[in-house]
Amino acid sequence: MSILAIGINHTTATVDVREKVAFQPEHLEHALQSLVQQGKVSESVIVSTCNRTELYCKAESGDAAPIIQWLANFHSLPVEQVAQHVYQHKDEQAISHLMAVASGLDSLVLGEPQIFGQVKDAYDAARKAGTIGALFDRLFQSTFAAAKNVRTDTSVGENAVSVAFSAVNLAKHIFADLSDAEVLLVGAGETAELAARHLREQGVRKLSVANRTVARAQELTDVVGGEAYTLDQLKGLLSKSDIIISSTASPVPIIGKGWVETAIKARRHKPMLFIDLAVPRDIEEEVGTLNDVYLYTVDDLQKIVSKNLAQREKAAAEARTIIQQHVADFTAWVQSLNSVDILREYRTQGQRIANEQKERALNAIAAGRDPEEVIHQLAQRLANTLMHKPTTAIQQAGRDNDIYSLAAYQKLIHHEADE
Repeated sequence: MSILAIGINHTTATVDVREKVAFQPEHLEHALQSLVQQGKVSESVIVSTCNRTELYCKAESGDAAPIIQWLANFHSLPVEQVAQHVYQHKDEQAISHLMAVASGLDSLVLGEPQIFGQVKDAYDAARKAGTIGALFDRLFQSTFAAAKNVRTDTSVGENAVSVAFSAVNLAKHIFADLSDAEVLLVGAGETAELAARHLREQGVRKLSVANRTVARAQELTDVVGGEAYTLDQLKGLLSKSDIIISSTASPVPIIGKGWVETAIKARRHKPMLFIDLAVPRDIEEEVGTLNDVYLYTVDDLQKIVSKNLAQREKAAAEARTIIQQHVADFTAWVQSLNSVDILREYRTQGQRIANEQKERALNAIAAGRDPEEVIHQLAQRLANTLMHKPTTAIQQAGRDNDIYSLAAYQKLIHHEADE
């Protein structure tokens, strides 16, 4: 029996390849059951997100080829196309990889928290599909415990490592309560959308979006809420805004020092935070010289991101130590489970032999045989029967020069002699 992790992620394949091997939620139950039914896998969990598709399997052997073949067949792809992007891990490496994934250590953004919920959803889907047994139930419970320990005992997820998130964190430091702040997004592209989502998560209620075309601004506000405006209305919006985050593709600045001076007067010098995420700049550099104005550029935020990344990398090393301990604990549990099975089988076999020899001896005594002679023969037969298989095994280990097995047998014999 082996535990295998087979996957394709953002480090091994482009988006178009990842899309081809992704599993839609409505197809996941069928996929899980199909994977088990193909006969090489007895338990399975599939984690499928925009950045990764991973198959965790309890397999009858360590050979990943049948599982990769199944993945290709399920998505109607040539196996060669899939295989060139696949990575695979086995047993302890597979367990360690799963725990690292759930802890956010293998994510595109180091320490991102969403993957933990996605792994839990994958586990729940597998339970519903009936592809979780005792081994994987314990494995995933151990994984969730490891991920929680990483979150609690390290700072791997605490420091912002995206420019948009850093911008929002910066706003939190300047405005204690973002729920009372009025925020203006200038531009409605991907960066603006990401910033808007972070702002909403931090409690921002008053959000406006100004864009070259009001239709695109409206598309964004339809997703994140707020009011949509055109750039022609920008000058008038400034005086109403506490926080301005700009990220347009304009080749020249669109917010000048004069506009901001006018806005500050209208606000009676209530502070304003400008965050310029555009390259080239959206906001004139001279704006930063005004009183009651804070101006940060993308370069300023990139320095924060770089520092935070370094801190996360340090925390990640601490997290991997935690994961190693959880891997060791789970592996020890698996080994103890195997020893329990062996002991149970060994004791059952020994009891069966003892009962057979006892019945034989009682029948001999009942037939009039000398009890002393019967007991002597009982002891001899019992010893011969119990020693037969171990003797054969020791002889075979000697022929194979299996020093590890010979050492174990020697330890057992000496232990019994001491007793």
